[in-house]
Amino acid sequence: MTAKKRRKRRRARARARRGSDRRQLIPVLAAVFLIIIILIVMLINYLVKKYSPSDERMDLHTYFNLEEGDEAAVIMQDELTELRARIIDGEAYVTTDFLYEHLNRRFYWDAKENLLLYTTPTEIITAQVGSSEYTAAKTKYTENYMPVKVDGDTAYVALKYIQKYTAMEFEVMTDEVNRVHILTDFSDAETIRVKKDAHVRFEPDIKSPILADAVKDTVLYVLPMDVEEGTEDWTKVRTDNGFIGYIRNKYLGEKGQETKTPNYEEPVYTSIKKDYTINMAWHQVTNADANNTVLEAIAKTKGLTTISPTWFFLNDNEGNIQSLASQSYVNYCHQNNIEVWALVNDIEYKDTILDYEILSRTSSRQRLVNNLIAKAIEFDLDGLNIDFEFINGESARAYVQFIRELSIMCRLNGIVLSIDNYVPTDATMFYDRKEQGIVADYVVIMGYDEHYATSPEAGSVASINWVRKGIEKTLEEVPAEKVINAVPFYTRLWEERPKTEEELAEESDSEEFVPYIVTSKAYGMDGADQIIAQNGAEKTWNDECGQYYAEYTADGNTYRIWLEEEESIELKAALIREYNLAGISAWKLGFERQNIWDVILRYVN
Repeated sequence: MTAKKRRKRRRARARARRGSDRRQLIPVLAAVFLIIIILIVMLINYLVKKYSPSDERMDLHTYFNLEEGDEAAVIMQDELTELRARIIDGEAYVTTDFLYEHLNRRFYWDAKENLLLYTTPTEIITAQVGSSEYTAAKTKYTENYMPVKVDGDTAYVALKYIQKYTAMEFEVMTDEVNRVHILTDFSDAETIRVKKDAHVRFEPDIKSPILADAVKDTVLYVLPMDVEEGTEDWTKVRTDNGFIGYIRNKYLGEKGQETKTPNYEEPVYTSIKKDYTINMAWHQVTNADANNTVLEAIAKTKGLTTISPTWFFLNDNEGNIQSLASQSYVNYCHQNNIEVWALVNDIEYKDTILDYEILSRTSSRQRLVNNLIAKAIEFDLDGLNIDFEFINGESARAYVQFIRELSIMCRLNGIVLSIDNYVPTDATMFYDRKEQGIVADYVVIMGYDEHYATSPEAGSVASINWVRKGIEKTLEEVPAEKVINAVPFYTRLWEERPKTEEELAEESDSEEFVPYIVTSKAYGMDGADQIIAQNGAEKTWNDECGQYYAEYTADGNTYRIWLEEEESIELKAALIREYNLAGISAWKLGFERQNIWDVILRYVN
């Protein structure tokens, strides 16, 4: 074979190999191209999923946390709550607890006599279970619904009825899910208009489920929100049909403001206000003969404007009272230009006569009111002084309702209504001093018993800083021109007796172990001085308490006393002027020294 032929054959074989390689490369290239296309598609899908808004819609039963039935979710103002209403016969109802705690505390539900009461300054409006009628000013009115319904032990009140006496608006919506939107704050609301069709979402995220559609020109209510990273482009809003969620700012247009006018104007409670600083004292009267001591008691005073004899107390659980009232007593006081505000207490027979039993039933509560007013009119009393000291959380609502109802009758008859209260603590907040300060004429602080008869440790009856704090806490709820601060004319002698070995053995494991037993006895000012003199004790002034302090030992026991006298009373009396209070009172006449009145007069006139 010639060289030429060999070269030709080699070239042919090379061309064949190159053709074969190209044929083998085509599937590879096709596979690579396909992979690239797949990757591009995947990337596009990823980007679409990441940056495209979700069209998933929120399950409304989940959003409102509500099952099927007549229950309705409650949106209070701009907050979706866990509270529930009920849709009954097409009307929205809420429980009496809901009514009291969230809408209007002046309604009172009498579960024993199935009555719903609402109290104004001059009348009581009454609705009864099972009736479409209610009574106001002795006139009957009829609605096309029942104001009150009862299901088992629970009472429900129609929002339409509540709205008659409450500044509130509400809307009932039953599309898809039952819900009620209640508005009680009539402050100006910030609004914003939607400029392009959009969605309100559950969270500030385009992937969050859609709560509601927001079509162009829809007006939304702007709500406060905490702006966090990633939420800068969102606004929290409420729709007019009760959804609270988020919308992207790019869909929002012009801002605005909505002003609503309350549908109900709160009534004005008028009060009797003396044009002088009140200088009052309680006069303890334990029987009819004790009324005769009034001449002597008043003769020792100076500048006394008001006296409060302890005349009335509860007689049974039906609202009847016992009375020690005396016309000659009243006449004598009036002749001396002293008003008589008779005290009503719940202390006598407290173990058998219960505040809750009397006050929780409308019939017995109103009988008590009528009996007190009848006595006030019969004896020409200037006022009543309510001293109920055994109210608890259970009887608190009924007690405040009693004060409201009594205030109506006092207001109509020109009788001063004053209410005695403990120094405010968390444990006595249910006395509702704020409401007292509205419906009553005067709120009296019993500025004593910081350490009381059965206290586990000895201490002052009324240290100055404790008294000051009591006034300041009261003024957070009651106007100063209605506040009277009461001071003690007494003190307590405390005896600390070491425990016996048997007593120590019984309490050795106690976390609050005290090696002595504390008892006390109350003394007036002169009596306390005599005790100190008889035992050779030395008085030393205590700046922190604002009192003289003394102690001594006798028969192995330690005796301690924080004195009330001219200097301590002056510090307390000075608070009347410092806080512009309505006056001062004192427990009790007969415990004071006569020159105490000169001290008090420096601050009340």
